[in-house]
Amino acid sequence: MARLPSARAQRDEVLRPEIHRVHQASLDGCYGAKKIWKQLQREGITVANCTVRRLMKQEGITGVRRGRQFKITTIADENQLRPNDLVDRQFVASALNRLWVADLTYIKTHTGWTYVAFIIDVFSRSIVGWQASTSLRSDLAIDALEMAIYSRQHHDLSHLVHHSDLGVQ
Repeated sequence: MARLPSARAQRDEVLRPEIHRVHQASLDGCYGAKKIWKQLQREGITVANCTVRRLMKQEGITGVRRGRQFKITTIADENQLRPNDLVDRQFVASALNRLWVADLTYIKTHTGWTYVAFIIDVFSRSIVGWQASTSLRSDLAIDALEMAIYSRQHHDLSHLVHHSDLGVQ
């Protein structure tokens, strides 16, 4: 003799369409478990938050996720020759203008992505050159390097090593 569905299974079958309805009614299906749970509570449907999460997972329903969006800034060409690592990952310097390291980073703003290239003197740990742009142009890093050289034009740069990662910039 077949068993009848449990009380939980019966309740799940009542809740599934309600969860789908609230999710579809949200702006472009953006509601996640917490907002769906709160909306169901407002409508007088008593359900636990963990139940909403469990049923959403079973149904494959997800809300819009906030948080960091990743942007690829480097597409490495494995066949291209690269300069040797002259510092062997040892980022120490005995004096000013002996080792500069460069990097490029980005941040999402209200108007779009902003890219920043910067050069740091390892000895003083100060930024000696930088450049910001709203587009990831190839000369962004070069502009930062030119600023660094200009800012240190009255210093001896003959023993300087400039180190950057393997990015194409």
